[in-house]
Amino acid sequence: MKLLSGNEAIARGAWEAGVKVATAYPGTPSTEILENIARHYPEIYVEWAPNEKVALEVGIGASLGGARTLVVMKHVGVNVAADPLVTLAYTGVNAGLVLVSADDPGMHSSQNEQDNRFYARFAQIPLFEPADSREAKDFLRIAFEVSEAFDIPVMLRTSTRVAHSKSLVREEEPVTPLKRPYQKDFAKYVMVPANARNRHRALEDRREKLRALAEQTPVNRVDEGDRRVGIITSGISYCYVKEVFPWASVLKLGLSHPFPAGLVRTFAGRVENLFVVEELEPFLEEQVAAAGIAVRGKDLIPRTGELTPAVIARALQQDPSVAAVAREHGTAFPTEPEDQPLPLRPPVLCPGCPHRGLFYVLNKLKLNVMGDIGCYTLGGLPPLSAMDTCICMGAGVGMAHGMAKADPESAAKTVAVIGDSTFVHSGITGLIDIVYNRGVSTVIIADNRTTAMTGHQDHPGTGWTARREPTRALDFVKLARAIGVSRVSVVDPADLAATRRAISRALKAPAPAVVVASRPCVLLARPAPNPVPTDPGACKGCKLCLGLGCPALSLPDKRIEINPHLCVGCGLCTQVCRHGAIGKAGGSDA
Repeated sequence: MKLLSGNEAIARGAWEAGVKVATAYPGTPSTEILENIARHYPEIYVEWAPNEKVALEVGIGASLGGARTLVVMKHVGVNVAADPLVTLAYTGVNAGLVLVSADDPGMHSSQNEQDNRFYARFAQIPLFEPADSREAKDFLRIAFEVSEAFDIPVMLRTSTRVAHSKSLVREEEPVTPLKRPYQKDFAKYVMVPANARNRHRALEDRREKLRALAEQTPVNRVDEGDRRVGIITSGISYCYVKEVFPWASVLKLGLSHPFPAGLVRTFAGRVENLFVVEELEPFLEEQVAAAGIAVRGKDLIPRTGELTPAVIARALQQDPSVAAVAREHGTAFPTEPEDQPLPLRPPVLCPGCPHRGLFYVLNKLKLNVMGDIGCYTLGGLPPLSAMDTCICMGAGVGMAHGMAKADPESAAKTVAVIGDSTFVHSGITGLIDIVYNRGVSTVIIADNRTTAMTGHQDHPGTGWTARREPTRALDFVKLARAIGVSRVSVVDPADLAATRRAISRALKAPAPAVVVASRPCVLLARPAPNPVPTDPGACKGCKLCLGLGCPALSLPDKRIEINPHLCVGCGLCTQVCRHGAIGKAGGSDA
């Protein structure tokens, strides 16, 4: 037995299941799955794909080629991969293919908290929901068996809490799957309308067989208890239910789609009061109600945010029947730290972050900044306050173009800012659109040479693969020029004056322009503290330096002070100070 996180357990499960190919795009809370495979299981080929759609398409090819394949992404990544996913359900697979969707209830690191159980139902593919690390490993192995037995891709849906919490896992030896050589099959794999119609009917046949599986699989089980309170649940919510109501009768659904209506109906007939406890949307509750079964759920359980034992306890206590039975069992309802609010700790760019200089300049220029998703999204927070939008990966490029088309005069005061990994993910096509449609927008690529927000994963622009093997690095300057952008410049964002000049020139150009703000993430080299010298006596208390939002800077007693344990000597504050209180001489304030 070994204590593993859910993500570590899935990596282990991939090895035990005989996976040969694993692809992903990094995104919290899923990132550590591929990292652990790359670190511990050299028998598996791994790659960071440019985006989730490509990751799934590579996975499809590997599956057709006969390799059991794991494809990993966070919940919003499935939006990007939805095009091939829905059609893959029609074609089916060759070797098993499992898609891990790591959902993020509570939006700990996401722009929405969509419930991807609906994607499984939408695509009509099986959905497994592990409740802990042990199930994450075991369910993955079962998912591959189901994928091959029913000729269908399978979704394993985790959540932030399952991905990052730890529980005991029994490690087992890997299996050796049967070889499945590729065989040409025009009617199965070429989805022209005539073939697709037949494959849709085949999918419906497979769905009925999967429905029968859901009724009898041991991953759907009943924990017998007090029949006055019956609870249907799945995933991490099961753990919370068992913590708060260990005495209740519980139907735990490990395979929650196809919906096991017969099993649910039998369970409902054996309990007096039926409830559904699930995070986010009423995915299970609606299907229970559609089966004509009286049930309570989202009228008590919150529809937004992450569930906890205390949240579930407070919610179900509102029902008199639950409250009465709970008193009989002497239930001690848990409380949470949220009952005693902690001081706020807003996120902030690291000391020495290369994005800080860029956003400081954008703030000074008073521009409209169409932003994107990455560490640099923090540039929208005070005091930098230099990002106006953040919708999804790559959106800022198209939005800047659209704003300029709606109001041509706005082009001179609007830029798109996008990170290097995100530009590769979904910004290139937006830049092509600007050039093709005679746009004049300015696109700034914040190139810090890594996918920093999710823990410094490599991407096609870094020159390294997922296993740190050297490879050809994508050249953003050459790419932009190949697309048709004639005005391309590269600037070090740590040089505030040069950054301001480069952006100002780009905005004045009567054509598309690209500015590559290039400086490595400060955490890549892990610099030692290198505090900039200060002269508190020269400080006028003007607070200009605090506009950088650097956590190493403070102004106690109205005089500048630099934390020697945080400052890495980037020099931005030296450039901003007009009175010679920081560094050698007064700066220009960019």
